[in-house]
Amino acid sequence: MDLDLAQVRAFVAAAEELHFGRAAGRLSVSQQALSKRVARLEAALGVRLLDRDARGVGLTEAGRRFLEPARRVLDQGDRAVAAVTCTGRPLRIDVWGHLYAPMRSVAQTVDGMPGLEVEPVPGRDLPSVAAALLRGESDAGFGRVHPLPDGRDAGLTHRLVRLEPVDALLSTDHPLAGRDVLSPADLRGSVLRYPAAVDRLDFLTRFAVRFGIEERVGSTNLGLEHFVDRVRTDPSCFSLVPADCPLPDVPAAPGRPGVRTVPLADPTPLYAWSLVWPGGAPNADPHPQLQPLLRAFAEEARRSRWLEYDPARDWLPGPDEAALSS
Repeated sequence: MDLDLAQVRAFVAAAEELHFGRAAGRLSVSQQALSKRVARLEAALGVRLLDRDARGVGLTEAGRRFLEPARRVLDQGDRAVAAVTCTGRPLRIDVWGHLYAPMRSVAQTVDGMPGLEVEPVPGRDLPSVAAALLRGESDAGFGRVHPLPDGRDAGLTHRLVRLEPVDALLSTDHPLAGRDVLSPADLRGSVLRYPAAVDRLDFLTRFAVRFGIEERVGSTNLGLEHFVDRVRTDPSCFSLVPADCPLPDVPAAPGRPGVRTVPLADPTPLYAWSLVWPGGAPNADPHPQLQPLLRAFAEEARRSRWLEYDPARDWLPGPDEAALSS
């Protein structure tokens, strides 16, 4: 039999997301259209690939056997399309949020998918990346997505690809620096220092509002090393950094404070990294490497458990939680 790649793609997206709504959003189709494609594939194969019930979506035994060969079929299909539609130009992905080292997640994902051709380039911030995407100057973006005041993000589609726990960054002279773990509520008596202007970091502002951090101060963004040094010399303040974010070394010296990171729990705040691309435009012509990139992030998320979230244990800002469950 001849496989319909649109049907195979719908199945793979549903199998990876285990959620028809998220899978439909990922493919920029309606949930009804995605469900019909999966049903037609199952009818053509004569087997049920997915179980659907009130608890959600799950793979049948046949679906588990079909999934990996289906991924390989899609990869080969994408390569065939790229051979005639792409003149060798790699997918351009604008990456922002550099103080939190986003390139490590992109590199880990790309390294795990040989043959994926991407060109990561630095983006200033979400508004500038959104503008570049809508102008067709970039194919995708990677960073933290949040609602933009001018509504420019309405023309974009995004998908959460990593939820990273954040730690408190403290001077070793801070009164709480000796603790092995902290609750966000423990930080209410400290000043939240931003590594840039206060209006530029939506995640920190939402954290402060949620956990009652009243004192906040912005900084001039002169790089992570400069910011860490500001925290080091101010024992009244703290900041937040993703748990895996590499920090610059602070040379030890007699009588000179250092910095340390302390895990947060009860709850653990999570920083949401997303892949974003133009979506919904009638003349949208996505780069042929976009779908392989999405699958690469989905595979890395499974391998590295990047999307684990327990609302009884973790905290996400409202828009991120809504994106995760949509």
